[in-house]
Amino acid sequence: MKMGILGAGRIAVTMAQTIAQMPDVTSWAVGARSLERAQKFAEEYGFEKAYGSYEELAADPELDLIYVATPHALHAEHIRLCLEHGKNVLAEKAFTLTADQAREVLALAEQKGLLLTEAIWTRYMPMRRKLEEVLESGVIGKPTSLWANLSYYLLHKERIVDRSLGGGALLDIGVYCLNFASMVFGDDISEVKASSVLSDQGIDLADSITLFYPDGKMAVLHSNAQAESDREGLIYGEKGYIRVLNINNCEGIIVYDANHQEIARYETPRQITGYEYEVEACARAIAKGDLECPEMPHSETIRMMELMDQIREQMGVKYDV
Repeated sequence: MKMGILGAGRIAVTMAQTIAQMPDVTSWAVGARSLERAQKFAEEYGFEKAYGSYEELAADPELDLIYVATPHALHAEHIRLCLEHGKNVLAEKAFTLTADQAREVLALAEQKGLLLTEAIWTRYMPMRRKLEEVLESGVIGKPTSLWANLSYYLLHKERIVDRSLGGGALLDIGVYCLNFASMVFGDDISEVKASSVLSDQGIDLADSITLFYPDGKMAVLHSNAQAESDREGLIYGEKGYIRVLNINNCEGIIVYDANHQEIARYETPRQITGYEYEVEACARAIAKGDLECPEMPHSETIRMMELMDQIREQMGVKYDV
């Protein structure tokens, strides 16, 4: 599979380093805002071609898949560009700025018969399946609450502090907390309560979100772009609880009984970076002619975007779209 990267920032570097070590993926082309930047990126990470515009990259007839790695506010525009040129797309999270944008580009992909999927890597990782197996085993009994937190000091990052780029904690890191809750408790949410610390630009820097479910479950989520945290997820049941070490890139799962004694531990398989799983999922889908990946179906992407729209409305965060 010949793969291209649209954008040449930090997250593009991680993807480039990943696919360079994948035997069935060719690092074919990169597109940046200037030819010089694209050429430097291509030389450093082993790409065959470099383009000084995103339009030229999208027009490359050899590409099988393009990874969109630009800021949130530009995702819809760049996804649309790739689809209009007949390219399958793996788009970085948060998928778009709003649910309306998500519905629009997903409809376009289906109309054109192309794969479009969200690069929320935690959905594709093998430790997701391992966590499901542990929960289904009943070892902690019926889980009724969870806690998830993900925080990094990111105030020096333009994509976080600039409202025009879709800045804020929710779209960048809070999205992982929401996906963690979704993978554990599903999406049948009866009530959402959210609050945040806002910047002088009116974007969220720290978020507190509580999700309530019709069957009595509750998820308490925290994300903060002003501080570092342990990044843990905790799932509580009647017989014990589960610790997920790093909900952003699982470093292990530990199970405890009601006496707080460790009874099981599951190690994360060796990986390149963790990005390889979403690329492999795209390759499988393309080979089968599928328009979505089962790990993150279109309906789930839209549901997550709708939930974040609802949360931002409660927080008073608005983007110019």
